[in-house]
Formats: sequence, C-alpha cells, structure tokens
Amino acid sequence: MTGEFSPGERVLLVDNRRRRHLVVLVAGGQFHTHAGIIQHDDVIGKPDGSTVRTSRGARLTGWRPTLSEYILEMPRGAQVIYPKDIGPILMLADIFPGARVLESGVGSGALTSALLRAVGPTGSVTGYEIRDDFAQRALANVHGFLGPDVPLEVQVRDVYEGIDEHGVDRIVLDLPEPWRVVKHAAETLVPGGILLAYLPTILQVGRLREELVSAPFALAESLEVLQRGWHVEGQSIRPDHRMVAHTGFLTVARRMADEPPPSSGGE
Repeated sequence: MTGEFSPGERVLLVDNRRRRHLVVLVAGGQFHTHAGIIQHDDVIGKPDGSTVRTSRGARLTGWRPTLSEYILEMPRGAQVIYPKDIGPILMLADIFPGARVLESGVGSGALTSALLRAVGPTGSVTGYEIRDDFAQRALANVHGFLGPDVPLEVQVRDVYEGIDEHGVDRIVLDLPEPWRVVKHAAETLVPGGILLAYLPTILQVGRLREELVSAPFALAESLEVLQRGWHVEGQSIRPDHRMVAHTGFLTVARRMADEPPPSSGGE
C-alpha cells in the first residue's frame, strides 16, 4: 500500500474533471481514454499521487485506491452497501480486531472487505451467500483489494435454514427477511453479541423489530444515514445540489444472556 506502483497493482487514474478509472497495471499494457492512451509503463515505478500524460497530452493523476474508492469502482453482481453506510455499520456493530463475524448476503464483497480490515488477521469472517455466482464475485473482489491471505470463508448456503457456527461475536445481515434469522442468531451469538441488519424499507424494519422483541435481544435501535457534500470553490461555498439520501435502514440489537420476560408484562 506504499512505495512505487508495481505490475499487478490497481491504480485509480483521475482526470481534471475527476472522472475515475480503476486499472490493473501490466508491464507493456495500455489504457485507452477519450483523451488518448496511457502507457502502463509510465505509471509503473512512480509514487502514489504522480501525474502522467496521455498520448494527446492530457494529464491524469495515479492514486492507490482507498477501500471506499475501490468499492465504488469494483465489478459487481449484486448491489453493494455503499461507504456511507459501511462506516456506521462497523461502529454500530462494534467490529473489533479478533472478532468472529458471520455475514449473510455477501453480494459483491464490499462490506466483507471492510469487515476483514476491521477484524484483522486474528479475527475471521464467515460469509453465507445463496448464489454461487455472487459468492465467486465477492471472493474475487475481496482478494483483488486485500489479497488472498485473509481470514475469510464463503459458503454457498441459505442462512434461513440455520447457522452452523457457534460462539460468534457479531452477525451482519443484508437480506430481505432477517427476522427469519433472529432465532438462529440467538443460538449462535455469544452473550452481549451484536446483530445488525441492513434493510431498504421501513416495513421490513418494523417486522424485524417485532421479532427481536420476542427473542433474547435488547437495546434495539434503527436509523438511516444521510450524506450531503459541500461545494467549496473560492468564495462560492454552498451545499451540493444533490446528496446521497436514503440507501437503507440499519437496525442493531444486542444478545441478552437470559431469555426476555413475557411480553404481557412483569419483571
């Protein structure tokens, strides 16, 4: 992640209009743009943040992509969870170094990559994905950014049918009916463990919260994250005309050590 660019590395080429191109560097390779051709050899051997010119004299800057930039540019099959939600997910679910995490609904591997970074080499992420093509795409994307030596196992299976892992610290769900996983999660999570679900509609959130009430979970909360950028250019300072508003709702709850009291009341 530091030093000079080398063959096989990914570089983010950004032009003066901030258009971005994610390119895998190959010795002797070329990248064709509307503004001319960039020789890969002109990038290889240069440090992060170097400027290169196309065959027509246009300037582009080569950067090592951040994980956020990689997620936005990487190949995808399923819709990804965007960086604006991934950051809060890591905090709300309290993903810590060494954690054992179960993720279901791996999709294209965006959140998976962030989870692996957070748990570090002493933790682990087990992914359940019902579609084999999504599972393979997710693995390719994760390995493309983090390399093959990561503590990740992706299983092609349906989490609604149960969870084999036990003593899991965190469960993160990105699937249509997470309420069907609540009982499995209660059997899998350690006491104090955290369940987090990402859902697109508030009706789904309501159904999940109903199920959490009747299970050994507490401290449930639901929220959404809105992101508004600002235009700053000289004396022109104002909110951007467009913003990233609703993408999904985040619901989080903690596994109790004891069974919940009956819903009819009483201590």
